[in-house]
Amino acid sequence: MTVLTRWTSADLDRLPLDELTRYEIIDGELYASSPNHVCHQMVCGEIVMLLQTWNEATGIGHAVFAPGLIFSQYDDVAPDVVWLSRNRLADGLDENGHLRVAPELIAEVLMPGLDDERREREAKLLLYSRCGVSEYWIVNWVARTIDVYRRDHAQLHYVATLLESDKIESPLLPGFSCTVASLFERIPRTE
Repeated sequence: MTVLTRWTSADLDRLPLDELTRYEIIDGELYASSPNHVCHQMVCGEIVMLLQTWNEATGIGHAVFAPGLIFSQYDDVAPDVVWLSRNRLADGLDENGHLRVAPELIAEVLMPGLDDERREREAKLLLYSRCGVSEYWIVNWVARTIDVYRRDHAQLHYVATLLESDKIESPLLPGFSCTVASLFERIPRTE
């Protein structure tokens, strides 16, 4: 008989520190990923920079790069970028500085490979939907697209795939607008 291990946040704390592997738990399943491609990191930085520039004008929230986000002992992830309002941040941190509440917006930047894409499009989509995230962007820096999901009737639903000629706007971010092309303009094209 096979016994399935259900991983917890405590198990993550006992794993050896390894700069070459990032660990996350979704519904008790352990996911490991290797170091991110430099273009992945550049796109994450661009998203944070665009959101922070908008935040400076509005003062209503914070964009954060790769925070620890613990929904439960069985759901412990590190999204690429989150945006959350000041009110949600004020009530959402634990004593170790991890988020314990759903950010309003999460952006995950895909790494090439089916395992990563499946995790972002299936496991994390379900997790973020179940835990109350209001909007979810899946950013594909190779194809230069953004898939947008928004909460409706207590679930995240696909809204659109934005192309380089489209604008990124959100009801969560009043007055925020930029072209998808501007997000990728400093990112080298890949074959």
